[in-house]
This record gives sequence, C-alpha cells and structure tokens, in this order.
Amino acid sequence: MATPLTADRLLTALRAEGVDIVEHPGWRTHNRNHKGAWGPLNGVLIHHTVTSGTAGSVRLCSNGYAALPGPLCHGVIDKEGTVHLVGNGRANHAGGGDPAVLRRVIAEDYGDRPPAPAFHDGSPGAADGNARFYGFECVNLGDGKDPWPDAQLDAVERVSAAICRAHGWSAKAVIGHVEWSDQKIDPRGFTMPALRTRIANRLAKGATAKTPTTPRHQPFPGASFFTARPSSPLVTAMGRRLVAEGCSAYRTGPGPRWTEADRLSYAAWQHKLGFRGADADGWPGHASWTALKVPYTV
Repeated sequence: MATPLTADRLLTALRAEGVDIVEHPGWRTHNRNHKGAWGPLNGVLIHHTVTSGTAGSVRLCSNGYAALPGPLCHGVIDKEGTVHLVGNGRANHAGGGDPAVLRRVIAEDYGDRPPAPAFHDGSPGAADGNARFYGFECVNLGDGKDPWPDAQLDAVERVSAAICRAHGWSAKAVIGHVEWSDQKIDPRGFTMPALRTRIANRLAKGATAKTPTTPRHQPFPGASFFTARPSSPLVTAMGRRLVAEGCSAYRTGPGPRWTEADRLSYAAWQHKLGFRGADADGWPGHASWTALKVPYTV
C-alpha cells in the first residue's frame, strides 16, 4: 500500500520515464475526493475509452457526463503516445471490483493473470477501486479492430512503469479493467500479460528517456512568434488543424499571415480544451499548442 503521489511527484516520475505530457487546466485539483477515500494506493488500472479523437476523448474524461461526473481517470493516452493529465485524486474510473483480485494485486502474487473477477460495481462486498488505483484511459474504440499504435502502447508501458517505480511496485501492480470487474472487457486489443512483461522489462532496466527522433509535431515556437504577427507556413499548418478540430473563424484560408481570424479560431480551440478567461484569449500557449498537434514538416 502506498500514499498517493502529489501532482509534482507524479509529473517528475512520468517525465523521468520519458512520457510526453499535456497538463490540462485544473488537473491538479480536479478529483472526487469529497465522495470517498483516495488511497492507500495499490496499483494502476488500464482502460479503453470506446471513443475516437483526442480532443473529444480528453474532454469526456475530464468532464464526465450526467450519470458519472468527471474526472473519469487521471490521464488520457492518445494514439500518438501523448498523456493528457486531467485529474489528481479520486476519479470515477474503476468502480467496484473483486476483493480477491485486490488482495492478489496488493501481494503482487499471481501467475500471468489475477483470478477471474466475480464482483462488479454494485455487488455486495465489492472493493472500491476508485480509492485504490490510478486510472488511465487509452483512446480506442474497444471493438477489437481499432489499432493500438506502437507509440500508444509505449506510452501505456512508460506511464505504468513510472508509477510502479515511484512506489516500488512490480509490474503485477498493473491490471486491466477486465481483470478487476466481471462486467468489463477493457482494454481490448492487446493482452495484459504481454503489457506486464513489457513493464517488467522496463523496470529491470531503469528509467530511460525516449530515443530522439524527428519530431512528429511542430514544437511550440514561443508566444512572441505569434504576437509578432508572422507570415509563415507554420501559421497555415496551425490553421488547418484548427479547421479540422471544428474551430474555424476563417472566411477564406487559412493562410500564412497571422490574422484576427487565426486568433479567434485559436480562442475557440482553447475553449474546447477547457481554458477560460485570459487563458482563452486566442494567443497560443505551450499546453494548448501541444494538444493541437500541428504536423511537423521538414
């Protein structure tokens, strides 16, 4: 059993493991602690979202819905391997599960798989998983056909290893929702034993950053780049991404010259991410730019 990591310690652990992170507004204090316990912590629970698209999946996991308020996890892992932090504390992700599974996870004493769960949320005697597990939702339809890109699986491995390393847990502290509740099937599309093998191998080697590669997305050029009202292919690429995300105030274009239409379109993107007030003024910042994923071109 372990005391929950603070937001700062979680960030440190994830970054040391080479995880690409986007911090979404208010994540450090976004939780359901007023509804129940948060801790002691015993492991990491992996899910799939049954959704597609990063922005919508992150928004759903942060806000939740009428029957289940957010946050619905601590982080959303998108298909390109970025981890979007949306909560810190108790989150509505695990629900009730099998006490026998919890005992085996605490002891880190089982074979390839924990015992098949026989409890679920609402079962008499079910264990409160929201108090005991960090939760990560992976963007995937969960139909067995939606692919799991290597970058996404690498991020699941790194996130899990980072938390296990921070707490001194083995890979057996990481389970899937399907292994916790007899009413769940997630994550579907890879096996948890295979994931635990990857995590165990990473833990044995020590924390490692990612091997530098050609960037998949344009790095944030700095706020001054935009306030100088540049003419650049980067502005065109940004505008095309904003249009693709449904955040367009353009009458024509977008084009390379930064205009008021770019600022208004970007403000709509910031609002879509959950930013408000001065944080949604239409001038790009590091967090919103990283989430936009403007394509990298040589």
